[in-house]
Amino acid sequence: MSPRPTVRVSDWVRLHARNTPNKPCFVTDTESFTFRQVNSRVNRVANELARMGVGKGDRVALFATDTHRYMEALLACMKLGAVYVPLNFRLTRPELELLLRTAEAKVLFFSERYAPLVESVDVPTLRSTIGFEKTAAADRDFDELITRGEDVEIDTPFLDDEIMCLAFTSGTTALPKGVLHSQRMTKHLVMQCILERRLPAESFHYSAAPLFHVAGMCYVLAGVARGYPSLILPAFDPDTVLTWLQRDVLNGIFLVPTMIDTLLQQPGVETVDYSRLLSIAYGAAPMSPTLLRRAMSVFGCDFMNMFGAGTEAGLQTVLTPEDHHRALNGHEHLLGSIGKPGMGVDLRLCDDDLREVPDGEVGEIVTRSDAVMSGFLNMPEETDRVLIDGWFRGGDMAWRDDEGYLYLSGRKKDMIIRGGENIYPIEIEQVLSELPDVREVAVVGVPDSHWGEVVRAHVVLAPGASFDEDAVRAYCREHLANYKIPAAFQVEEDFPRNASGKILKRVLRGESPKATP
Repeated sequence: MSPRPTVRVSDWVRLHARNTPNKPCFVTDTESFTFRQVNSRVNRVANELARMGVGKGDRVALFATDTHRYMEALLACMKLGAVYVPLNFRLTRPELELLLRTAEAKVLFFSERYAPLVESVDVPTLRSTIGFEKTAAADRDFDELITRGEDVEIDTPFLDDEIMCLAFTSGTTALPKGVLHSQRMTKHLVMQCILERRLPAESFHYSAAPLFHVAGMCYVLAGVARGYPSLILPAFDPDTVLTWLQRDVLNGIFLVPTMIDTLLQQPGVETVDYSRLLSIAYGAAPMSPTLLRRAMSVFGCDFMNMFGAGTEAGLQTVLTPEDHHRALNGHEHLLGSIGKPGMGVDLRLCDDDLREVPDGEVGEIVTRSDAVMSGFLNMPEETDRVLIDGWFRGGDMAWRDDEGYLYLSGRKKDMIIRGGENIYPIEIEQVLSELPDVREVAVVGVPDSHWGEVVRAHVVLAPGASFDEDAVRAYCREHLANYKIPAAFQVEEDFPRNASGKILKRVLRGESPKATP
């Protein structure tokens, strides 16, 4: 018996257009679109793409800041069975050309602000460019597709194991790799998001993760699946986000720790009642207990830590609101935890030979779930290295306490070996982050002729603060073994980051990427 097509991800918007047609789906600073309107617009775009020759399996790239049009183009690809390719809008021209060539993109949607880059690339497979705004650099513009396209449903049979997205990794340690997302993976990521974020159908949610990132895409798709509106802003702007929060209409929000820190520095943030805000989810990077305590005090809502391997394996662990409340009631060590495995996640901590390590010992996080990728594009050896009998090993290191809570120890590639001693940067980062003058810290290993490697700490100071290295070293001696104390400190204005807010430690180490997509 051949596999039977199931309800597609693209069907979610059609179903809500029928069941709750007048309910808002996408909301921007200036406009609001109902589920009926969004489904109609998606149909029109999909039918015009089909007239342009885009069909099942063709790759359609998106190179743009966040808009409702971005999501409509993405959903149109899903209705056609085309593979959408979300690209980091911070790419340089050579990077953009390389990824478009690697993806063999047939069509490219782009924001007008990136027109000079798009005009300059040479991609043999690219047949058409479509501007989200009117621009001479595009063959067509998005509104033209809406005007000319027919509002007719497209029913492309699509199996759960078929590929619907080609997402490139963020490249914190190397150049990006193309990650193949099946429909099953996307469905599971979205269901995890709905359940673990605890967002009911009457929610109004905002995610600061960009739409080209798996988290940003999944949070908005969760709204499409569940039937609640999503706020879509071009990019994270603290004044704009705080304005929306102070309107007291948002029920849930996702931020990375640096964004939370930025919001807390805005004038008037502590004078507002955020009574409708049910929860703030955070992820992509660790948050210091000091920052988390202040955020919980100011916003007065539930907090949850969502940790995962994003592009390759989705959500892996969750530190729940109950865990956060328990931390404030005498179990403060839990604020340093990434929680326990999320819904549908089989998680082990393993050594290099994939043997499980006992509680209390550091091992590599290895997971199996429906949210694990299908593999890397055209990289069978790399796929076989990280996918073993369905288990994904992404290089994140952690240890488990006797209650089952997991504590991150950092990336396997970030581990520092000083004179034969293993040092996990996150332990040092947690100590330094407790200093009131330190706003953010990143610890790396650097070559040393005697020890092999030594510890170097990069710090971003709080506004108006100064750095007293002698006092910091004295503090470190009270909290760290001598071999873990940084050999050098470096004060930074800010850290280099990828699109999801993760610090690029390879840049701090002075390394260049070694791999190619």
